[in-house]
Amino acid sequence: MRPKRDSSYGTVKAMLLLGRTSNLPTVWSNCLAAWLLAGGGLTESVDVQRFVWLNVGATLLYLAGMFLNDAFDVKFDREHRAERPIPSGAISVKAVWTLGVGQMILGLACVVWVNVPAAACALALVGSILWYDWVHKKIAWSPLIMGLCRLFLYLLTGAIAAGEITLPVLLGSIALWAYIVGLSNIARKEATKGSVNSWPCWLLALPLFLVFALPYLTENRSQIGTGLVVAALIYLLWTIRSLLFTFKAMIPQYGRTVSGLLAGIVLFDFLLAASQNLQLGMVFFLLFSLSLVFQKFIPAT
Repeated sequence: MRPKRDSSYGTVKAMLLLGRTSNLPTVWSNCLAAWLLAGGGLTESVDVQRFVWLNVGATLLYLAGMFLNDAFDVKFDREHRAERPIPSGAISVKAVWTLGVGQMILGLACVVWVNVPAAACALALVGSILWYDWVHKKIAWSPLIMGLCRLFLYLLTGAIAAGEITLPVLLGSIALWAYIVGLSNIARKEATKGSVNSWPCWLLALPLFLVFALPYLTENRSQIGTGLVVAALIYLLWTIRSLLFTFKAMIPQYGRTVSGLLAGIVLFDFLLAASQNLQLGMVFFLLFSLSLVFQKFIPAT
């Protein structure tokens, strides 16, 4: 007789699936890269405390966005993605709404108190998350809103690290917005299939232009070195590899492209941070590896 599986196992798995937790390393790498771009330090105890609060808050806000995404999409998922936790009966819609709203309130509380710019960015981030979750299945230009979620996370980090939005953080956030728009353009077709417009994918090249232009914009040309070139090559090769699964395969594999580009967010962050502090490169590679490992157990989308 087969042993009965503990119901708590199904609940834990449902929570991991709802939160798309394999993408959490990309949230943490966003925080680290933007922190470095803002010139934030990690030597003083007060800086470390703020950085920890930032990561806890960002994690909770990300999870809240993912939970509420499924809560808003329950009708669509019942038609196209019956394996998702709510349609499969692993967890109720009411529970997902409760957990999503609770995580959002806690995440906001972690960061809104730091300073006025951080409070403004945190509220804008929450607004972008809710806006995207509400309308993304109803409009064709929802990738533009999805990009705002990561853009405001970068700005929030910069505000906490430096008390203001510096030029490198602002430009980095715009480049990240472009990356997410290019990625989300493909992700929209993952469940319903269909042709993908290739032109938004050119937005993925924007970070390469930014990292070599940023030292000139900030009058610190010494930042251009071998490490930055290596980081650019790694980013470029991984991005091309990911795109080939959609644009050069006999049968487009949208899932492999999207999961690859999602993990590639860490390489994006490493590319931007390489001009600031190459010594922390191992941290980004660790987060990149974690993202790939987590994807083997928890789908990225």
